[in-house]
Amino acid sequence: MRVAAILLAAGTGSRYAAATGSTTAKQFISLAGRPVIRHAAEALAPHVALLQPVGDVASLTEALDGMTTLPPVAGGAERQDSVRAGLEALAALPEAERPDVVLVHDGARPYVTASVIEGVLRALEEHPGAIPAVPVADTLKRGEDGVITETVPRKDLFRAQTPQGFRFTILLDLHRSAAKSGNSTATDDALLLESAGFSVALTPGSEDNIKLTYEEDLVRLERLIGPTLLPRTGFGYDVHAFEEGRPLIMCGITIPYDRGLAGHSDADVGIHALCDAIYGALAEGDIGRHFPPSQNEWKDADSARFLVHAGELVRKKGGMLVNADLTLICERPKIGPHAQAMRERLASLLQVDVDRISVKATTSERLGFTGREEGIACTATATVLVP
Repeated sequence: MRVAAILLAAGTGSRYAAATGSTTAKQFISLAGRPVIRHAAEALAPHVALLQPVGDVASLTEALDGMTTLPPVAGGAERQDSVRAGLEALAALPEAERPDVVLVHDGARPYVTASVIEGVLRALEEHPGAIPAVPVADTLKRGEDGVITETVPRKDLFRAQTPQGFRFTILLDLHRSAAKSGNSTATDDALLLESAGFSVALTPGSEDNIKLTYEEDLVRLERLIGPTLLPRTGFGYDVHAFEEGRPLIMCGITIPYDRGLAGHSDADVGIHALCDAIYGALAEGDIGRHFPPSQNEWKDADSARFLVHAGELVRKKGGMLVNADLTLICERPKIGPHAQAMRERLASLLQVDVDRISVKATTSERLGFTGREEGIACTATATVLVP
């Protein structure tokens, strides 16, 4: 059989975003140093001749860089629309290159084993469709308004997983028919075959074939996929004097104030201290090693670039940022009204959840250069997990 796989990545992950505050779609967040969807793609690749990604084209191109795939195609409003887009892309190939069977896999399921995939492919030798599934072990309750209304018998109930496999022409025809009739309510592709009277086999799934939905799922996946990670902590400290005629930029945002900070770049004292803390945790020197102030390239540069580099360095080493804690030291301006915006900006630059970033402030009780309002200092600590 010539096997293709459609890798779905068009969803927005609204439940994950609501639970974590993440602005990155869950299938593209970092897991053990690589995007979630890349783990899924690498699991499928050894078993298929064609890999068709579906979703945001730019994000997919970046996440799957270096892998052999068909060109990504845009997804649709519903899951069913995205699957059909992938099927039509495969149908547009020369006839000799079209698949006999197709797997449909959620890009947010990064830990799918060879045995699960091979079980589905074996079942397709005898059935037009097959899905991996896990028997329901817990007692099921139906409820309304917070009260149990019924206990549902769990006998013969299964939790469906992906990749789901199908004879290509059958699934293509059923999706085209559903599109013509305006039916886009199928929650998975097996339902289309069931409704049309085709048999769909159940094959062994896995409790570890987790679909990333909530933050605790990411923790479980990191334990499964990531190597043994060891904690390392770095400390950073930076200070800049006030200077007339410059904007005051701290922790990536502009603060209304009558003076800015002096420095070769934009003099973002918060980001500079945090970069040094991250580089220190990685034993990668300090910010001057990576962005020498002697080079004109970095004159008046946006320090956000420095922090993005520090975050990328963590991921390239297969690590993850556990948390960062910054303390800005100044008499004025008041940091409290801006602390949340600072946290959100730093989290965005580092591609982590905002609850991993702390920004707070203190004064020096009118003592020293910060007490005399000659400048601002910042201390930062960062803890990373690295192999």
